[in-house]
Amino acid sequence: MQQVLIYLIGTAGSGKTFLTKTLSDWFDFKEIDNVIVNLDPGAENLPYRPEIDIRDFFTLEDIMLNYGVGPNGAQIIAADLISTKIDEIKDEVDYYDVPFVIIDTPGQMELFTLRQSSNIVIDSLGKDRSIMIYLFDPVVAKTPSGFLSLLFMCSSAVFKLNIPQIQVLAKSDILSDEELDMILGWSEDPEKIYESLYSSAFSGLQKNLGSELFYMLKDLGLFRPLVPVSATTNLGMEDIYDGIQEIFYGGEDLEKILY
Repeated sequence: MQQVLIYLIGTAGSGKTFLTKTLSDWFDFKEIDNVIVNLDPGAENLPYRPEIDIRDFFTLEDIMLNYGVGPNGAQIIAADLISTKIDEIKDEVDYYDVPFVIIDTPGQMELFTLRQSSNIVIDSLGKDRSIMIYLFDPVVAKTPSGFLSLLFMCSSAVFKLNIPQIQVLAKSDILSDEELDMILGWSEDPEKIYESLYSSAFSGLQKNLGSELFYMLKDLGLFRPLVPVSATTNLGMEDIYDGIQEIFYGGEDLEKILY
């Protein structure tokens, strides 16, 4: 059975790290072997203990000291340095030989999705068995413009990384029932967000830009029903599991394949 590599991707503060822990804990509960890879060299006080950790090779502090740069410059250098350690990371991933590898990517999404090093990492570990879970920040997603902006960034990740994607609404437990229904409604029926966009207090220019972005995303077929998830309540873990099954196993139950 092929190993599935799950990349968690989203804007800073969207909850990638805590969702990594929750997903791993859920697999553990289901008695499905998995390991966690931390690719964020600036991570502190992680809620999980990664089996494979980029900080074993270098940290942001190391880079700042060795290259004489500040935190921002160190993050950019670190994003490129990750690809230089990919052989060692691959050896460790292969050593564990588990069905699921959960990969927590750097906090700043663009440091992973927009740089060529990310393609080197994905290609080296196995592009044909990779999938991304893209996290929509619930606070940003509460407005029509914020939702469309997140969907645009989500589509850019698909374009750049070229791997299957499951879109999730992170931290859904912090939303009211009304807010949750509204955001999920936008993802399920694009016309609803178009109506919300034009009923908002935008200027003419904002509405024109929003309209053009809306139709571009719609024509490309990038609107998909969001999966509401919560790292606090475990909501959505079963749905993520089902989504992975559908993509890699045609909906066949993974437990039947494993056991």
